[in-house]
Formats: sequence, structure tokens, C-alpha cells
Amino acid sequence: MANLLSKYVTPGSRVDLQEAERMRDEGAEGRKSYQSRVLDVISEDRVEIAMPMEKSKLILLPVDGEYDLYFYSDSGLYQCYARIVDRYKNNSLYVLVFDLISNLRKHQRREYYRFSCALEMSSRELQEEEEAALSGEGGRILMPQLPLKSSVIVDISGGGLRFVANYAYELQSLILCRYNLTVAGENKEYNLIGKVLSVRELENRKGVFEHRVQYVNVDDAEREEIIRYIFDEERRTLKNLKGE
Repeated sequence: MANLLSKYVTPGSRVDLQEAERMRDEGAEGRKSYQSRVLDVISEDRVEIAMPMEKSKLILLPVDGEYDLYFYSDSGLYQCYARIVDRYKNNSLYVLVFDLISNLRKHQRREYYRFSCALEMSSRELQEEEEAALSGEGGRILMPQLPLKSSVIVDISGGGLRFVANYAYELQSLILCRYNLTVAGENKEYNLIGKVLSVRELENRKGVFEHRVQYVNVDDAEREEIIRYIFDEERRTLKNLKGE
């Protein structure tokens, strides 16, 4: 089976598991899905995946269970069908062994993995002149002298971010998001413009507002750097869990 699994999937990659249609409980709404991580690529048609968890509880998926696997890689989202052929405990890790029962194929859904974090960010609303320049041929004009407000990014992806702050922006407003990431060992400042898609006050923290933002001006190079940062941090987290 010419899957080329090792070309696109590496240890630490995020993988989503969705149960096969025939496994769905009668009367249940939709198919169950779980998030996990690739532990090792054994061969081009066998992969080890960490047992998924929900609210700190292990989900014991059954041997012989069949699932759609969606692998998130640097080059896109890849899908295949697979069957659980074994499960075991290795030190503190619970492992699922999957055999692929279909070829790996690129999935065309446009989706970016959101990485949970706690990163300092500064932001402000764009001025009218900046908004006009953003949609015209003049590119983006940023006014560095204008004051910025502090906030904290709680998750980030190649498509946008989510942050919390003790103030609220208007829905659909355009804001400048300034933050730093360490990519390939170098610290870099990002100045990206985003559109505010949602705002809500946190129930358990009155006066604190969660914002969901979609980038509107990120170029391919910046997007790839953000994705690289996420993958590097995910791999570092996996190594720490394995005690390496």
C-alpha cells in the first residue's frame, strides 16, 4: 500500500479520530470524534497513537474498532481509514496501534490546529486611514506611535487567535495584534491585522472578555512560521510527557 505515511506524518503530529459510521450507537447523533497525538510511525501502514482523553479521563477505544484518521502536517491535512490492532501501556503512556486500511490522501478542508498557550499580546483598533490602506493598493500603514492595550493569547493557529482582556472590541472591527514568537531558535515580533469574529464575557471572570480573531493580512511566510512554532511547541510538550 503506497501510503507514504512517513513523508507526511511525524511523531508529535496532531491527529483527529472519528469513529466509522457502522460503529455509531443506534439513536446517537453524529459520529464520535477524539483528538490525540502521533507517537510513532512504525511502517507505511502502521502508526502508534496516544490513547485520547476527555477531561483528564482516558477513552478506551476498542481493538478492531475502525476510525477515520485526520493527520495535521506542515503540508496540509491528510485522511485515511484505519483499524485498531492493539493497545497497551508503555511506562505512563497508553498506546493505540492502528493499521491503515485505505491509502492516505490529502483532505481539502481548510482548517488550522489551535494551540493552547499563554502569550502576551498588545493590540489596538485600526484607524480609518489604515483600514482604507489595507483594502487598497497602498498595502498596510501602521502608526507605531499610537498606544496599545495589553491582553493574553490563549490559543493561536495559522488562521487566527483567541485572546482575553479586561476590555472588549466591537464585532467585525479590525485590530492590530502584536506579539512575539520564538521560531527556529529566533525571537520575532509579529504585527498582524485581524478581524474580531466574536466577543463574550467570561462567566467566571466578570469584566474579562474573550475575543476570537481571524487574520486578514498574514502572508504565506508568516503563516508558515506560526504553524512551525505550533508544531515545535507540540513536539516539545510530547517529549516532556515521555520524559525524554
